[in-house]
Amino acid sequence: MAAKRVIIVGGGNAALCAALSASEHGANVTVIEKATLEERGGNTFFTGGGFRFPYNGIEDIQDLIPDLSDAELNRIDVGNYSAKHMSDDLLRVSEGAADPDMVNRLVSDAFDTVKWMRDYGLVRWVLMYGRQAYEVDGILKFWGGMITEAVGAGEGLSDALYAAVERQGIDVKFGTKMTNLLTDYRGAVNGIRVKDASGISELSSDAVVLAAGGFQANVEMRTRYLGPGWEFAKIRGSRHNTGEVIRSALEIGAQPFGHWSSAHAVAWDLNAPPTGNRRIGDLYQKHSYPLGIVVNTNGDRFVDEGADMRNYTYAKYGREILKQPYGVAFQIFDQQTAARLRDEYRIKEVTKAEASTLEELADSLGIQPKNFVDTVNKYNEACQSGSYDPAVLDGLATVGITPPKSNWALPLSEPPFIGFAVTCGITFTFGGLRANAATGQVLDTEDLPITGLYAAGELLGGLFYHNYAGGTGLMAGSVFGRIAGRSAAK
Repeated sequence: MAAKRVIIVGGGNAALCAALSASEHGANVTVIEKATLEERGGNTFFTGGGFRFPYNGIEDIQDLIPDLSDAELNRIDVGNYSAKHMSDDLLRVSEGAADPDMVNRLVSDAFDTVKWMRDYGLVRWVLMYGRQAYEVDGILKFWGGMITEAVGAGEGLSDALYAAVERQGIDVKFGTKMTNLLTDYRGAVNGIRVKDASGISELSSDAVVLAAGGFQANVEMRTRYLGPGWEFAKIRGSRHNTGEVIRSALEIGAQPFGHWSSAHAVAWDLNAPPTGNRRIGDLYQKHSYPLGIVVNTNGDRFVDEGADMRNYTYAKYGREILKQPYGVAFQIFDQQTAARLRDEYRIKEVTKAEASTLEELADSLGIQPKNFVDTVNKYNEACQSGSYDPAVLDGLATVGITPPKSNWALPLSEPPFIGFAVTCGITFTFGGLRANAATGQVLDTEDLPITGLYAAGELLGGLFYHNYAGGTGLMAGSVFGRIAGRSAAK
């Protein structure tokens, strides 16, 4: 029996996991990537490379990272993260809207998938010491359910996946844009129409896997579906995720699914470029806000910086920043927490100011000084005595102010004070296509499978609503990419 011909559309983590999975199951695979070779990697390239999966304790982590030394083991506390805990987190942050079948499939397949990626020679894993651990009583305590990353972060993950694709002899056509899906008289997908430097042509196949990301880099779609003001958001990652692949599926009757009016959006350096910078990667992000306070240009606080662990709030606070005057906010810290700020605060491409007084800091950053000082004074007065522990929800909360700070509420009292100017950076959109969670096959508007069409990655709707748990996107891309590739090959 001849090998199935499978086309993968996209060039990030989900697409390449689908390609490798399809090849592993005997398919003849071609990858179609709109970006050039120099811009390959999709949004994956711009990530920190973190993956969220359930684990029972240090034994599971050692199984995944067998080269942990005795010195490291004696100095770390990874805790545990059960399958139930992960399921509860995904349902909690989505306000109960996440598709149960997708959640269950993701959680059940996650650990096996990261081991597949390691054993298949795709990725080496390391602990996220710099971003997901705080030193408490001499021990590095990991927190937030996401504690491992690919070696080399997003760039390393992308390079490792492409190296595996090359070893498998999988053909990758760079600089090639899919414009339409092709169907036969039954409505089954049997190929794609593409555009490259030589013009328009058609490629036939037995199955197509769509894994080309969301529509966040398309100003028209972003503003239409997310709402007014979103045209001003900066794009954290690839400039090529412009939504035409999603549209092509909708045109042949695929079912739209998920939270089309929401997106993953974070605090992003105010002076970052309009789209992702491949040299800087994800270091324009500013995610240590739970250690300080966040104010707008008027000097007012507008979010609870300590509502939850950073992993469960950062992807929705970008949206709140965009709502502020000029779409700008400022993260404020003092010397009690300055040493704990994440690595992205120390790059030279950062919009910051430092001053010995609050008035001077406000003047340097462009914040209304009188109201800012009043805000900080009221916040300081609302802080209470208690035990401070940034590695857990310590309950050290403010009293009597709105919004509150529910954890890690230390007064800003030790100068020099430091401020960082941020805006909204959009990572990916939550709306996409509906697919069978067990097979990855795209469903039509009557919930019937579309023969020959599969989906994975950011264009797969139904998992993310309102908010996001850090490390879930790459994990879901790998899990559902692997499933879609396997199904397409069979």
